[in-house]
Amino acid sequence: MDKYAVKFKRLPENEDVPLPARSTANASGYDVRSAEPDFALESRSTKLVSTGLKIELPEGMECQVRPRSGLALKYGITIPNSPGTIDPDYRGELRVLLRNDGSEPVSICRGDRVAQLVFHRFSTPEIVECHQLGSTNRGDGGFGSTGVE
Repeated sequence: MDKYAVKFKRLPENEDVPLPARSTANASGYDVRSAEPDFALESRSTKLVSTGLKIELPEGMECQVRPRSGLALKYGITIPNSPGTIDPDYRGELRVLLRNDGSEPVSICRGDRVAQLVFHRFSTPEIVECHQLGSTNRGDGGFGSTGVE
């Protein structure tokens, strides 16, 4: 499998926040951490959380920002636009939109893992308008139509 370098630049005063990293050798997601001062994410509230990092992706690669399952299960913390997408031409700070869907405030400390990053290569096909599409056995059946007789 080909390796691609994803570059991260720390913003000033964020040397203490670790770079994204996988927790196990077979993990697909790289945990990313909060660079915010400690805060409480109130119930039913949303906050844009700083990671203290800028990112440079190789051409043809996207970065998906996904929730961490443990935070979702234990506290109801999710990412409302999940998966968030970072495009390869973006050079701003990587920030994570966190939402507390739980019933209690949740404390988030500087350095806590708040999301995971998953990297994917993508295609950019030509978009073509046509007057007729090819037919299939399924046709236009959707939303639970497969496997129903």
